[in-house]
Amino acid sequence: MKDDYTPDLITLLDEDDRERSFEILDIIEENDSRYFALLPVFETKEEMLYDRGDYLILEELEEDGEARLAELEDYELKRRLTKLFDERFDEMFY
Repeated sequence: MKDDYTPDLITLLDEDDRERSFEILDIIEENDSRYFALLPVFETKEEMLYDRGDYLILEELEEDGEARLAELEDYELKRRLTKLFDERFDEMFY
């Protein structure tokens, strides 16, 4: 059986202006906002081996007419979204 899976990738700049690639695991849209669950993409097997396997949740914001992704500052929102993403992942994979 041929594996036809191709991940949706996005490249972002970190706080040090370094490019980092992420796989888009899922997107939740609610209240006119979009939230992305992203998993880092590693260049080496060693990087992957030492990673904890956590995904990031970023919010899409618009600045000067351009979309950007930012970390969530609201702890309760992050907790609620984490629960929603986890439930969706359980449905997708189990």
